[in-house]
Amino acid sequence: MELKRVEVTRVWCGFCSMQVCVIPGATDEEILEVCNSENPSGTSGGWSKVIRKMEDVVWGSESMLPDHCEEYPERIHYLVVC
Repeated sequence: MELKRVEVTRVWCGFCSMQVCVIPGATDEEILEVCNSENPSGTSGGWSKVIRKMEDVVWGSESMLPDHCEEYPERIHYLVVC
């Protein structure tokens, strides 16, 4: 199976967050475009932020930071929040 550059892997990961599996180098704009088109959040602002570093975490913990995909180690899992 050939994966897209950005794959939605978990449509809800807690309150107002979802998980995506992406290739390295995928931009926030690219990620958010896929998220908002494939799984709209239902909020007025839509999916608006990709969590890349601790400074991006408004609420939560280090568990929200990016991690390598177990199935495809060359890809990265990010949380996206509304």
